[in-house]
Amino acid sequence: MELRHLQHFVAVAEDRHFTRAAERLMVSQSGLSASIRALERELQTPLFVRTTRRVTLTEAGRALLGEAERILAQVRSAHEAVAAVQGVLRGTLSLGTEQCIAGVHVAGLLAAFRGRHPDVEIRLRQAGSGALAEEVAAGRLDLAFAYRTRADGDLLRSVGLTSEPMTVLCHPEHPLAARGAAVTPADLGGEVFVDFHPDWGPRRTTDAAFAAAGVRRTVALEVNDVHTLLDLVDENLGVAVVPQHFRHKRPSLTPLPLKGTGEAEYETVALLPPERAASPAARALMTLLMSRDADQP
Repeated sequence: MELRHLQHFVAVAEDRHFTRAAERLMVSQSGLSASIRALERELQTPLFVRTTRRVTLTEAGRALLGEAERILAQVRSAHEAVAAVQGVLRGTLSLGTEQCIAGVHVAGLLAAFRGRHPDVEIRLRQAGSGALAEEVAAGRLDLAFAYRTRADGDLLRSVGLTSEPMTVLCHPEHPLAARGAAVTPADLGGEVFVDFHPDWGPRRTTDAAFAAAGVRRTVALEVNDVHTLLDLVDENLGVAVVPQHFRHKRPSLTPLPLKGTGEAEYETVALLPPERAASPAARALMTLLMSRDADQP
């Protein structure tokens, strides 16, 4: 089994199309097809179901994909480790993050990293914390800034960034705003909620807090970006439970402390593979992050 066969397989699996994968790899479509056939002959099973309109993975193909991605990530890390020993940091830094993550200024950090390591290509992906944890564990991301999830375990390390309480945001004409006091999950039992998709860290934190309080809630307005959430609350279409720092993003909204949730807090972390599997670029980024934190007053 050759590495190029695995590279070709992963490209087709990602693009779900032989022509697009061949263009991305800068190889001929016939050569790509021959490479996939050679891999299928070696494994003695089809890896793709091919139709005139699309390509999908077989069960065997799905089983191979995760392993192939891990192997290619390890090979990339090996090349980068040798370059790092030689005093030059090269390769790719693949970083994931949730939107508006607390505890790290992602854009500023990446700008400082590029200034120190101009030969490293930076790739950034935004997604929910659950998906980001899976991407790091599979080797598709070098690290991610995310909410601490249950996926943290043997396959991942987590480095704490910050923690903060959850806050209720509502329109200033909402009845809750007139109270001007802290609220509990029970106080919010009949409200219309605006929230993120279930994969997002703030949504996971809120769901866990309400479940622990024994209060059922229904998210009527589900979004996947911070600004839409704030817009909906600003139009008095519902209330939102968000990390405390969100209150600064829309001063026109009324923030109310959320009480009665026990130890529930929004905790953000850097998710990384085990130390031995961390890429040199990921180590360099974390070193820079820690040094910048140490410089803060």
